[in-house]
This record gives sequence, C-alpha cells and structure tokens, in this order.
Amino acid sequence: MSEAECERKIALLRACWAYFDDVASRVSQELRKGPRGGGRDRDRIVSHTNGAEIAEFAKKLGVMTALDARRSPDELRAHREAFCAAIRDYNGRGASARTWTVQFVIRRCAYHMLDHAWEMEDRDLSSGT
Repeated sequence: MSEAECERKIALLRACWAYFDDVASRVSQELRKGPRGGGRDRDRIVSHTNGAEIAEFAKKLGVMTALDARRSPDELRAHREAFCAAIRDYNGRGASARTWTVQFVIRRCAYHMLDHAWEMEDRDLSSGT
C-alpha cells in the first residue's frame, strides 16, 4: 500500500475502535438473548473482541501485549497505538504479516469490531425495541 493508503486504512480502523467503544459505553450490560436463548452479555463481548485483537490479530504483526490490557483503558489505548505503529512498520518494509497480509489484518480487526458493535446494538435492552 502507499503510505497515504495505509494511513487511510489506519484511520478507518481507528474509527471502528471508536465506534465499538462508544456502543459498548451506551448499551445495557445485559443484552437480549438470541433465538435459542443464548448469547454473551456486553462485558463478555467487549472482553472477547478486545481479547481476540490482542491475542490473535496483533500477534500477526509482532505486537505482544498482555491479555489483561483489555481491562485497562490506558493499556488498551497503548496497545492500539503499538498496533498502528506495527502496521506502518510492516507496510513501510513491504512485508506481509506473519500469516496474513497487512491489509487483511486491518480488515479482519475492523470487521470484528464492527460486527460485535452491531450485535450489541441489536441486542440492547435499553433501546426500547
């Protein structure tokens, strides 16, 4: 990717993080059950989503963050900065991530954040629907 394209994709990823964080801050802690009566509550979705990024996606770029960082806003913010720096580094070297392309790492992380943000919105008990 060109440097400009990389920065554009990082901006989109940051927007996905911001959207996810906003949704998580405003939906009910308990969420509507799924069609078979199951499903995670908000806190478990947040833990899963941030945890997958830390434990799986970021490692593709060599970013090693303690899983407990998902519980601390400051540590999560630092992790995300390191993640963006690693994207820039890999892209600048023209290197693929460990098993995925850099573009796929960005796309997978962004999709995962949005998918779970939309899930929380759809299952929010405070929305009145």
